[in-house]
This record gives sequence, C-alpha cells and structure tokens, in this order.
Amino acid sequence: VKARETEEHNMPVVNLIERFNLPKGHYKLDIPKIGTMTATDLDEGIDMTDTEDINPSIVSATTAEVGLKVIITDILLRQNNESVFSIIGRQMGTAMARKKDTDAIALFGALNGGTVFGADGAAFSIANASAVIAKAKSNKMGSPLFIVHHPNAIFEFINDFSAPIATSGNLPKPFAADALMDFWTGIKVSGVPFFEDGNIAVESGVDSGIGVIANKNAMGYLVAKGKTEERQRDISLRAWEIVITEDYSMFEVDDTLGAGLQYEIGDPATS
Repeated sequence: VKARETEEHNMPVVNLIERFNLPKGHYKLDIPKIGTMTATDLDEGIDMTDTEDINPSIVSATTAEVGLKVIITDILLRQNNESVFSIIGRQMGTAMARKKDTDAIALFGALNGGTVFGADGAAFSIANASAVIAKAKSNKMGSPLFIVHHPNAIFEFINDFSAPIATSGNLPKPFAADALMDFWTGIKVSGVPFFEDGNIAVESGVDSGIGVIANKNAMGYLVAKGKTEERQRDISLRAWEIVITEDYSMFEVDDTLGAGLQYEIGDPATS
C-alpha cells in the first residue's frame, strides 16, 4: 500500500497525460487519428463540389515490463523498531514513480516535430513563458494546456513576474486531482497552469533542461498490467524478497499538441 500511495503522488507528468489500458489478449494499442478538415461557403442551388479527405493515420504503442526487487533479511527486521516493510514500500513506490515520470519526460523533446520553444542559455522569463503560451495557442495545440518545468526554471519565472500578470486561485478543473496539487506552482497565465517537476534533467553539456507545454492528448500512458507488489519468503537466504512490477509504456499520441521548452535550470544563487 505504501508503494502505491507514494507512487501515485510522485509522478506529476504521468498524471497530466492521457491513460490507456491494453485489453487482455492484445500486444499493442492502435489509436486512429483523422486529418484536419475545412468547411467552405455554399451557394444556393449549386451542388457541393469540394470534398474532404479523411487522411487517417494510426499511432501504435506496445508495452514492456519494469520493476525492482528488494531483499529484507531477518536480521534487518529484528534490529529495527520501525516498520521496515513500510519504509521499503515508500522507497520502492518513489523509485517506480521516478521511472515512469522520467519515461514521460523523455517524450518532451520529440513533440512539435522535434522543434523546441526556447533555447540553451535562455531564461524562463515572463516574456518567454507568455510567448510560449501564445505560440501554443496560435498553433492550435488544443485546450486545456499545461506547462511543466524544472523548479529552477520556475524560480526564474516567479522571480520575474508581478502580481497583475500572473494569476493564482484554484487549479483548473481538468487538472484538479490530489496527485497534482503538490506540484502546482499556484500560478496560471492565460488560463495555463504551471507545474514543477524535479525529475527534469540537465541536457548533456549544457545548463538547460527540456520542459513542456502540451495538451493532455499529446502523450499517452499505456498500461497492460497494473503495478503488482509480491512478497516471497526465501528460507535458505533467511530473508524476504519484495518485488514490484508493471507492464506499461509512455508514448507520443499527437506531436502537434505540444512542444518541448528548453530553458536554463541551473541552481540559482542563494545568497
């Protein structure tokens, strides 16, 4: 239980994207996408001649197993007053959450055809954040949108804003889940909520990391088998084996509904 509770509240990106379940007996999920259509003006008494092509395409996703094992010896159990199983459960839940969250974060850079907003060396300022939102909306990335970035990038943004520009209040209804409250900055700009995620890593060789602005339907979390926690007694080892596994994948559903945000995430000065 500790593993499940800890995991559910420590993977903000996973809780922001769309979840799919893989039906039993299937090895992959196929998601059809239909191209954009255009309506035209009509003349009275004149037959319609323009036709629209459906332009269907298919996004396919498969899953893979992920998990970890911990061995708890009898001596460890005897020498600790605290509940070792509870402590291990929290740690294992955190590990699974971090794995799933980083798998989802790895998708950010491929959105928008691989073209990120921002650049290495750029600060996540109010001007840049506002431009990101405007660009996402003008590019019809859908609604509602959300932004996720590293706490250090969010610090630059908060350090730059004035009260009349950034608005707080309630978390927008589509994102109003308990699992997200700890990661919401309390800030909305043009209706877009900002979330923090410390799992966003520095890109190799630079001080910037890639966050995201996206619609929920840009990325997906496909589950073939939910998280399973099992315990097994190994008599000869004089220990318990605790194993957690899950069969899932993170995948890109529609890269036109989001874009990576490359901004500086180096540590700010504290003095």
